[in-house]
Amino acid sequence: MAMAQGVVLRRQHVVRRSEGPPLALIVSRSKTPSRAPLGQILVEMGALSAEDLVRVLEIQANQTSFLGDILLTQGLVTQEDLTEALSRQYGAAHLTRNSPHRDPALMDHLGVQTCLAMHCLPWARAGDVTIVACARPAEFERHRTRLEARLGPVAMVLISESDLHEIVLRTRRNRLKLWAESCVAESESCRRIQSRGFGHVLLGALLILGILTLLAPLKVLLVLTVFTTVVLALSSGLKLAAAIAVHRRSLTREPEARAESAGKSGHSILRNRKPVVSILVPLYHEPRVVPRLINRLSRLTWPRELLDVLLVVEENDDTTRDVLRQMDLPRWMRVIPVPDAPLKTKPRALNYAMLFARGTIIGVYDAEDAPAPDQIHKVVRCFQQGSPKLACVQGVLDFYNARSNWLSRCFTIEYATWFRIVLPGMQRLGLAVPLGGTTLFFRRDILESLGGWDAHNVTEDADLGIRLARHGYYTQLLDTVTQEEANCRAIPWVKQRSRWLKGYAVTWLVHMRAPRLLWRQLGAWRFFGVQLLFLGTLVQFMFAPLLWSFWLFFIGLGHPLAGVLDAAAIVAFTAVFLTSEAITLTLGYLALHGRAHRRLRFWLPALHAYFPLAVLAVYKALWELISAPFYWDKTAHGEHEAACDLVPVVALRSA
Repeated sequence: MAMAQGVVLRRQHVVRRSEGPPLALIVSRSKTPSRAPLGQILVEMGALSAEDLVRVLEIQANQTSFLGDILLTQGLVTQEDLTEALSRQYGAAHLTRNSPHRDPALMDHLGVQTCLAMHCLPWARAGDVTIVACARPAEFERHRTRLEARLGPVAMVLISESDLHEIVLRTRRNRLKLWAESCVAESESCRRIQSRGFGHVLLGALLILGILTLLAPLKVLLVLTVFTTVVLALSSGLKLAAAIAVHRRSLTREPEARAESAGKSGHSILRNRKPVVSILVPLYHEPRVVPRLINRLSRLTWPRELLDVLLVVEENDDTTRDVLRQMDLPRWMRVIPVPDAPLKTKPRALNYAMLFARGTIIGVYDAEDAPAPDQIHKVVRCFQQGSPKLACVQGVLDFYNARSNWLSRCFTIEYATWFRIVLPGMQRLGLAVPLGGTTLFFRRDILESLGGWDAHNVTEDADLGIRLARHGYYTQLLDTVTQEEANCRAIPWVKQRSRWLKGYAVTWLVHMRAPRLLWRQLGAWRFFGVQLLFLGTLVQFMFAPLLWSFWLFFIGLGHPLAGVLDAAAIVAFTAVFLTSEAITLTLGYLALHGRAHRRLRFWLPALHAYFPLAVLAVYKALWELISAPFYWDKTAHGEHEAACDLVPVVALRSA
């Protein structure tokens, strides 16, 4: 009899028709469950041909996706037919967002984030039994123990994923919005920097430095020059060591080396079957790039039924949302509106969107990105071969408008050095790797265990790279390229770089709150690397004019320290400065070995006019650190096209 009512429960909890309106509603809609597979039911309904079923089952054999998702993505069945077939298969009633008798308070017993993660929504109580609406009925038994621990005996009914999301947003929108802003532990977040006290402390420190400079200018100048020179020497040494490490070991061999240890550890994450990959693409005032973005992502060759692209847009960004409404988006793309709030940052949007992602791998692209078509194949293979501690895969970033002007050429040289030499070298030296903001792929379980991204940090990527290292995980650099749009105008470049440098300062301050703990978590070597990378970068740009002053000796002019330093000291300072310049130019030359950018080697001397812009940026960053630490100085995109924009996607798919 319980089977006929569609509510068979553990420990013989049988729900009877007399236990209230919710149960009466559900029982009246329930069917006798079918023992036939879902595909057979759809064929018997006439909703799917036998030939299509055979083909789809072959596709599903080496994937982790559900049969229903494959059928919907390929347009072989309608949502209505799939819902009816699932209802017959499980003998369960089907509810919608407008069905009656729902008790909103039950959601809080499970937790709104858990509801979204489990695709389950507690609906109503019938006696001692909780009726749970489930969008993934095949996973209900796997979640039953956890559900019953929170809710007591449970019975399943069906609901579509879109209706479940709509109900959650309608009733717990503010709670999700708050979670997206505060999901990282306060001890590892920069949100406490918002207090005025921090700004006063920083301003006070700068005032003290200014007063000391007035009272003893030569002594302050000497101390700062020595300090900056030491930092420059150490930083140049690190870059040189990174270059040597890259030269000694090929980048593409690293995943294979990790694979052996993965097999010994019994690690089987994502092994043997292709996983669902969710790609989060934050969009904010990006109407010009939306059509190009759709085309570029459509070039990805990862199976569509395993691809889950979330276009993340602020709900008050009417221009971008209007363009998205006009687009005929493929079934594997969704628009996720982020609730309006005073804080508008990329990491906040990413945290919010991740709640609705389906994949076990979470990727991030920027609005202007043009990834290599086979990129996700390489990423998944890297995860499959990696150890259980592999949390993130970082791709290489390059520019499709590298030859727009001298600034874009220099930017390309800098990126090539960073992504092809410095970061891979840091990885091989065993240092913590600061992540880039895009072409990032994470194991979802690890990312969620760390709380996602720090919503208040304007360089959330670099911060997350350090947090991963602190918790014992590592990042793998992968030789797959995403083309971006280089910022090729001076003022926007300074604005963008000031945001990055401000984020570096914030990240250093956050992780140095408890230096002893950081030392214990990272060890001495990686602790040193964090100091040199974050603090060292800021120091070099802040006091770069002190180093430039040594050019005065070469043009025969006097130097303020000439009367304080002897000839040997001046020669030593100058030697460090010139050696650093030589290392920078040499690494740039080596990074441009590829055919695409080899001719940019002639532009290496232009770096002497390029890096001074970062000095302007660092002082803008320091001012904002006092006045607006969470202000996101957005970069505009869409002025340049990528070569792939001229390639028809249909032709590429058939190739």
